Amino acid sequence: MARLTERIRDKALALGFDAIGFCPAHLSPEVRARLADFLANGQHGSMGWLAERTAERAQPTALWPQARSVVCLGVSYAPETDPRIPLPPDRGTISVYARHRDYHDMIKGMLKHLAQFMIGEAAKLDHAAAEVKVFVDTAPVAEKPLAAQAGLGWQGKHTNLVSRQHGSWLFLGEVYTTLALTPSPPPAGGCGTCTRCLNACPTNAFPAPYQLDARRCISYLTIEHAGPIPLELRRGIGTRIYGCDDCLAVCPWNRFAQTSRHPKLQPRADLMAPELTRLSQLDDAAFRTLFSGSPIKRIGRNRFIRNVLMAIGNSGLPALRPAATALLNDPDPVVAEAAQWALAQPATPEAPAP
Repeated sequence: MARLTERIRDKALALGFDAIGFCPAHLSPEVRARLADFLANGQHGSMGWLAERTAERAQPTALWPQARSVVCLGVSYAPETDPRIPLPPDRGTISVYARHRDYHDMIKGMLKHLAQFMIGEAAKLDHAAAEVKVFVDTAPVAEKPLAAQAGLGWQGKHTNLVSRQHGSWLFLGEVYTTLALTPSPPPAGGCGTCTRCLNACPTNAFPAPYQLDARRCISYLTIEHAGPIPLELRRGIGTRIYGCDDCLAVCPWNRFAQTSRHPKLQPRADLMAPELTRLSQLDDAAFRTLFSGSPIKRIGRNRFIRNVLMAIGNSGLPALRPAATALLNDPDPVVAEAAQWALAQPATPEAPAP
């Protein structure tokens, strides 16, 4: 299978993938144990889907018994500049991964091309008829443990994958197959004694290295969480209105990452530093138009405006108060409460109220 494995690798790179590795369709019991602890501690918050189909999530053959190998693939979305560089306080910060087109469709298309190639090449080389299934972040697949086992990198103390070549900036996808492909060697590198990612979290979402409490994570709070954001965590969110990159951005391995070369992953200029006042005025139709083709669209207008109001309150700018006042009677009670909270926050000394 070594020849076929190399042909698959070459094709993947030609298709635009930045990283590829191969591993058996089997994960150690430790993966299931970590998942069980995470769920038992309630650290998944309201993400009930994580508690469903746990057997499939922890073991590839539980999802597809015929699977023998997994092809793990990565696409770099490394930004050109450090996303921690502060923006003016009247602007909102959007996570790097959401500043461009939704990656799901892009990567799934690439995976399907690779899967078809695998079937054709296996037939040419007189292997048994190959079967394949492709996944990208929408099925019960343990993407990060599989990617680590396939040699793409290792799970860092922030629980995300870290790559020697691409730092913490990889989108992941997988091809499950009935082919017995040659496994990749384990990755070199590691976190060592570094704790920058743990220390960088504004809301202390890491109870220990390699553990994440999603209930305190800004990405969870601004994307997955649908209700009011807990009061004690609101100030830590700052002016982040969709996701957070702090634990990823501080990783020392990012110094080796090259800016993403993919045209579809280039940031939209209007999402690099959007004006909070303008965003606060979006109704449902305008929200859908602005974020057409963006992952932001899936959280809906109300949740997004809630996030914008958190940022307005944290900005300390009196000039933004009229934007919050206009939303005090919003039909959505979560939005209305967020507007009340924003107006109750103190102005900064640098921008005193008139």
